Amino acid sequence: MTLYSPRTRRRRLGVATAAVGLLAALFAAGPVSATPDPGDKSSAPKSVSKSTEAEVEKAISAGDIPGQDEIVHSDNIQHVTNIPKEALPGTNSDLAFQGKYAFAGNYDGFRVFDISNPKAPKTVAQVLCPGSQNDISVSGNLLFLSTDSSRSDDSCASTTQPATEKSSWEGMKVFDISDKANPKYVSAVETACGSHTHTLVPEKKNVYVYVSSYSPSATFPDCKPPHDGISVIKVPRKAPQKAAVVNFPVLFPGDGADGGGNPGAPTNPGVSKTTGCHDITVLPSKDLAAGACMGDGILFSIADPENPKVIDQVQDNVNFAFWHSATFNQKANKVVFTDELGGGGAATCNEAIGPDRGADGIYDITGKGDKRKLVFKSYFKIPRHQADTENCVAHNGSLIPVKGKDLMVQAWYQGGVSVWDFTNSTKPKEIGYFERGPLTTDAMTTGGSWSAYYYNGYIYSNDIAKGFDVLKVNDARTDPAKKIRLGELNVQTQPDYFG
Repeated sequence: MTLYSPRTRRRRLGVATAAVGLLAALFAAGPVSATPDPGDKSSAPKSVSKSTEAEVEKAISAGDIPGQDEIVHSDNIQHVTNIPKEALPGTNSDLAFQGKYAFAGNYDGFRVFDISNPKAPKTVAQVLCPGSQNDISVSGNLLFLSTDSSRSDDSCASTTQPATEKSSWEGMKVFDISDKANPKYVSAVETACGSHTHTLVPEKKNVYVYVSSYSPSATFPDCKPPHDGISVIKVPRKAPQKAAVVNFPVLFPGDGADGGGNPGAPTNPGVSKTTGCHDITVLPSKDLAAGACMGDGILFSIADPENPKVIDQVQDNVNFAFWHSATFNQKANKVVFTDELGGGGAATCNEAIGPDRGADGIYDITGKGDKRKLVFKSYFKIPRHQADTENCVAHNGSLIPVKGKDLMVQAWYQGGVSVWDFTNSTKPKEIGYFERGPLTTDAMTTGGSWSAYYYNGYIYSNDIAKGFDVLKVNDARTDPAKKIRLGELNVQTQPDYFG
């Protein structure tokens, strides 16, 4: 019995895979002696059983899944180009955009691309600053970089150091990017439990940064339980060196030592215990935010950005293991939450796991003001089974701005990039896809698209292993979005596309 569902696809023809343009020099944002730190690399490939290896090979031979590294896509998706990794060998992570530039996070630092010609992006700068995940955002002349691995200090020359040591550092770094070819490191702010991800709430004079982090321990001097909130950093635009934590709002108040979030196992087997948030998406035009917080999904008001207020809190103790990220629709009457079952390192897009786990959860927002509620409607998962050597689960995506429609592009690690429609909350459907075949057939190897976002007419994907991909969707359903032009995009700070 095959574990993979057949699907129609075609091979990629005539697509250049070599990097185009100038090979930029490596800019070390600290002493020139800094080197990429292997302590911040993703886990090594894990061998699989001979029977699993045989099943994967059989599925490839039968045409049920693409061949190793083979590129396939729907007819309405064009693979424009791929820019491989250069000086930064670490795991590629999140993306941000400003004008003609794309900023690509990497566990070893970040890379700046000139995307004025999306068919031939050029590397403008590569900044060496090790510290996973290097979640990245931009606002004006400032760039923000998250560090969620315990470091010896806050410099870009730091090395790994145990979190049990008081002198260890984790938190937020701030760069000046007024000269895109020469980013300058200007300040750092230490935050409790580090900064796994962050979200900007930009204002005229200041940028507020919501820092999400989790997994405290009584043995960590700077990350003790209960860790039931987020750090709020205030960054003055004209004096970023004065950036500082101004609040730690408790989002999950409770009487117990662990706060009021999901208790996890054994009460809820297979569900992550809530000890903080993984990611937050804000919709400033509506003064709303949605938090994906391990075992909980929350809706909260950011009318006062220094003091966010929770409106509603939901759990799914049947099919959600780890609430990972959130996306509003444009009307702010829906939220798509993702479940990162397996932590992004497991094969969960197969028949054994099924269509409801490791998926998106679509929630309608009902009611008004502080009485608004999150109401579950359905799940969405890519309809193509992947190999048992491919890490695959719902991950980072963005809206495709089309009036009257709820369309989204989303990364699924080695499940590739999916374009889908959730206009009908109860009947979501995929309308396009792009993917590569498995990186390996004899081991579980982490790879695939970390983030896939729509920006000014193109889809940009940061592939963990393969580099920076540019895609174009040609479809009557998405074509109206090509008219929308933004000057800046941080996906977790959702714009009002039609305001």
